[in-house]
Amino acid sequence: MHSWKELAQEHKGKLILMVIFSLLSGSSIIAQAYLLVYIVNEAFLQGTAFADLLPYLALLLAALLGRTLFNYGNGKIGVRLAALVKSGLRSQLLRKYSKTNMQTAMYGRSGEKVSVIMDTVDEIDDYYSSYIPQVIQSLIIPIMLLITIFTEHFTTGIIIVITAPFIPIFMVIIGFSTKDKSEEQLDKMAAFSGKFLDTLQGLTTLKLYGRSKKQKAEIEESSLNFRDATMVVLKTAFANSFALEFISMLSMGLIALEVAIRLIIFQNITFFTGFLMLILAPEFYNKLKELGNAFHTGRGSSGAFNKLQKELDLPDLPVEWGSYPLEARKPPAIALHDASFYYEEEGFRLDHISVDISPYEQVAIIGKTGSGKSTLLHVIAGLVANTGGEILVNGRVRSEYDESSWFNELSYISQHPYLFSGTVAENIAIGGRTGATREEIEAAGEKAGIAELIASLEKGYDTPIGEAGRGLSGGEKQRVALARAFLKQPSIILFDEPTVGLDLRTERILQQSIKELAKHATIITVAHRLHTIKHADKIILLDSGRVVTVGTHEALLKTNSDYRSMVSAEQGGEQR
Repeated sequence: MHSWKELAQEHKGKLILMVIFSLLSGSSIIAQAYLLVYIVNEAFLQGTAFADLLPYLALLLAALLGRTLFNYGNGKIGVRLAALVKSGLRSQLLRKYSKTNMQTAMYGRSGEKVSVIMDTVDEIDDYYSSYIPQVIQSLIIPIMLLITIFTEHFTTGIIIVITAPFIPIFMVIIGFSTKDKSEEQLDKMAAFSGKFLDTLQGLTTLKLYGRSKKQKAEIEESSLNFRDATMVVLKTAFANSFALEFISMLSMGLIALEVAIRLIIFQNITFFTGFLMLILAPEFYNKLKELGNAFHTGRGSSGAFNKLQKELDLPDLPVEWGSYPLEARKPPAIALHDASFYYEEEGFRLDHISVDISPYEQVAIIGKTGSGKSTLLHVIAGLVANTGGEILVNGRVRSEYDESSWFNELSYISQHPYLFSGTVAENIAIGGRTGATREEIEAAGEKAGIAELIASLEKGYDTPIGEAGRGLSGGEKQRVALARAFLKQPSIILFDEPTVGLDLRTERILQQSIKELAKHATIITVAHRLHTIKHADKIILLDSGRVVTVGTHEALLKTNSDYRSMVSAEQGGEQR
């Protein structure tokens, strides 16, 4: 990720316009001061007729209008610059999150991610819309004013040179504290957002388990922490404003005193010069004060920027895929050589998995709950990256293949396949290759055994279904997922306990569909019901993240007591 200065420099045209507007604004301020002093001097001291001053009044009005327009233009460019930078950062974050794999998604809350994309990105707005325009103005306009002041009255210039540095010195001192407090505030806000959304999503579950009051207390504590962090930032801002006002007023008081002594007592300067100094000096200090306030805001934005930088610089956990094409249409040979995976150092681990899967094989992964069946399936699919060993596809390390080529040859059907808000046809088409015809979609639905359901619907394949498949049963969702696989015709199909919770009729339909798909693909299934995998070419028995044994149903019945016990327990359950 670029630094915030580099992000601003990517829009050099807008920065140049800010410089031009600042030069014009400075010229308008100086012209306004001269015209105002001249008009007052001529009208009240020289006795010039009001009609003779009308041209100068018109010029004064033009200077005031020009100053307003140039300041507006400067601010408008800053707002546009901020919008462009924020849009770019949000696009980067969305690309980052959209590429996040399952392993990465297990950490953090979705509310925190939303808070980063929305609130944290919004926090940097002031840096580009206020701070940068103000810095450019404060580098140009005060210098123009100071040159004018030195030209007209040297002593006033000296006073300004001595007192002015106290403002940026104080800005820096306050700025360091602001940055740290702002980062703390953003962390509290992200924690509160994540906690709040997480609780809302699981509200029903919390209510059922009687944990709603405890969660309410935790949300209250999180919100109070965010409130306290916000108040600390506001306290710092008020202290900053008070100090800047104090320094500015003290400096202008010294200038007014010096001008009064010279004008009244020593009488060695004219009214025109003295009045001009009293008008230009406040303009000088006001620009520095505005810079001080913008600097405070900018330091707060730097905390937000640092948080974004940390988020974007987090390493992607998936494998870095190469550019080699995957040999399509024929299932590849897959080999796991001493492959390992862990979520955390002290957490669950898959250790030293070595398995060979030949083309067109039907492979079943079994084991007790928590033995690592689904995790192994995720590793094979490439949803999570192996942390040790190798995964070879047709003898080549999988990381050498192009990611899209690999996933084009893969279908993954989980226990609860996700269906989007849309028609049945659209939900089937999303799993296939681009450009599938209506005939192909309907043929896929026929093969998946969904034709009977479609026939019962008034609009057939054009029937809308709700988000997450609302309106369909678990078995109907599974058949839509199968239709996606039939439409895609992948060479590798992964099933994660597809028959769990299904009635026997739906299970038979599912088994028949799997048998049909197996004619053209390698099938790897995480099995819950052992009777469904008796005819598998290879059964992998896992226990605590390790492969206990590999073999056919008949071979394992003869050689492995654990497998025999599992089969007997299931048969006994079925008899009962």
